[in-house]
Amino acid sequence: MSQQAVHDWIRKTVAGNDVVLFMKGTKNFPQCGFSSQVAQILAHVGVDYQDVNVLDNMEVRDGIKSFTNWPTIPQLYIKGEFVGGCDIIREMFQAGELHQLLEEKGIPHQHASMTA
Repeated sequence: MSQQAVHDWIRKTVAGNDVVLFMKGTKNFPQCGFSSQVAQILAHVGVDYQDVNVLDNMEVRDGIKSFTNWPTIPQLYIKGEFVGGCDIIREMFQAGELHQLLEEKGIPHQHASMTA
C-alpha cells in the first residue's frame, strides 16, 4: 500500500469515528505502557473510542507517524483532530483539560476525578 493510500485510510478512520486511539495493542490488551496509560485514562473518563492496533500493520504504524508528523505512538484523535500522545493526554487529564475538550466536542463521557 502506498503512503498516500495509508494516509487516506487513516483520514477515513479518523473522520468516521468521534474518538480514535492509534496504539500498540488494543483497548482490552494494550501492548506498551504508554498505550496502556492512555487507554486507562479514556476508560476512566468513560469515553467510547475506536482503537487501531498499529502492531497489526507496519504500513499503518509508519503511516500514522508521517500523517501527523508526530514520532510516537499512541496518538489520540478527537472529532478528526490530533490531540497528542501519552504525555500530553496525561497532562490534559490531570489539569481537567481533557474533560473540557470532550465537553466542547460533545463527546459523551463521565466527569471523573483526576487520579489515573
